[in-house]
Amino acid sequence: MITSNYHTHSTYCDGKNSLEEMVLSAISKGFTEIGFSGHAPTIRRYAWESKFEKLARYKAEVNSLKEKYADKIKIFLGLEMDYYSPVELADGCDYTIGSVHIIKKGDDFLEIDNSKQIQIDDVNKYYNGDFYAYVEDYYTLVADIVAQTKCDIIGHFDLVTKFNELGDLFDIKHPRYQNAMQNALEALIKTHVPFEINTGAISRGYRTSSYPEQSILDRIGKAGIPFVINSDTHNVNTIDCNLTLEQKRLDKLGYKYLTTLKDIKQYISSL
Repeated sequence: MITSNYHTHSTYCDGKNSLEEMVLSAISKGFTEIGFSGHAPTIRRYAWESKFEKLARYKAEVNSLKEKYADKIKIFLGLEMDYYSPVELADGCDYTIGSVHIIKKGDDFLEIDNSKQIQIDDVNKYYNGDFYAYVEDYYTLVADIVAQTKCDIIGHFDLVTKFNELGDLFDIKHPRYQNAMQNALEALIKTHVPFEINTGAISRGYRTSSYPEQSILDRIGKAGIPFVINSDTHNVNTIDCNLTLEQKRLDKLGYKYLTTLKDIKQYISSL
């Protein structure tokens, strides 16, 4: 049974519950560790981000909760660093997740995972309807996420497919998609940084399967890169969403995974 989660959001960004409410939920579910990964601010200041002016308060509150609940659960301070988040914002954090949520196109920034309609509108406006050009720009950023953010965990690698589980926007078997995705995947495999299995889109009703999709997961697993199983939770009810099911899947496949932050950090330090 998985009793840890390191992709956790709160009301400091786009979560629905306070830090303490998330901690109490984790304790009630028998968790031994919880890591907070508030969205690090970017230069665009989106609604889902932590605010620059609240970042010090976020860090202080997580550290305070560490002490308050030290006899019940291990709590860790993290940030989910976007490609466009200043790397120095992670100072003082126990770990970071590196993710791509936005594409810069000229002077504009396009949100990858806001809604299906926004994704369609952006592709029509900025790419003349060419979804594969959009995907190519996304994976170009993803390929560089470790170098850009210095992250400990690679977040939801194929987030660009969030609204495409039925394949009605683009075909993930199309040569252009495959080429862009595989170039990014091979670049990140060379870093040996753990990839996240992320169940967040399941709990929020966007998908029936986790990130990354099976063929990507197999390439990572067969390369010997470990996974970190996370729920990308935004409320108290979804902290444990499908974590044990994903653990059982990895056990059946024989792929490696890490379940404590100590193990994650020791693995990273060995690279």
